[in-house]
Amino acid sequence: MHWRKFNGDLINLPIINAVENVIKRETNAGFRLKVCIGTDSQVKGRDTEFATVIVFLREGHGGFMFIHNDKTQHRFSIKERMLTEVAKSIDIAYQLCHLFTQYDVDMEVHADINTNPQFKSNDALKEAMGYILGMGFAFKAKPEAFASSSCANKVVN
Repeated sequence: MHWRKFNGDLINLPIINAVENVIKRETNAGFRLKVCIGTDSQVKGRDTEFATVIVFLREGHGGFMFIHNDKTQHRFSIKERMLTEVAKSIDIAYQLCHLFTQYDVDMEVHADINTNPQFKSNDALKEAMGYILGMGFAFKAKPEAFASSSCANKVVN
């Protein structure tokens, strides 16, 4: 799995090491961190492209993110695609959650799913919320889910 920074620089460490280094660096600099993990996708022709982001927020001092992109030619229903986004976010959250516990960093999983029933993505809301909360993670959906709906949305290829 290849990760990069927003400026395009590749992250050459395993993601777990890169995240731990960030937590140590930022807390040593006196910042209180919060991490938000989210995934967004776009269908382009035969491809579905996904972007997963790890957003590091420095309380009161901005933030930055790590990005992973991938694509598939699998055809998804809207509900299946929304739940695949959530699964990608949970996979990363699960790999990293022990670090967040160890270093007392708050973490949320953001789902790019609309809470308004008039939107098609709302069909996946109950399952996504149950999946995320069932894993023991804090959950945000639109409009509060900025990691997926704003950050990941900007970096889907």
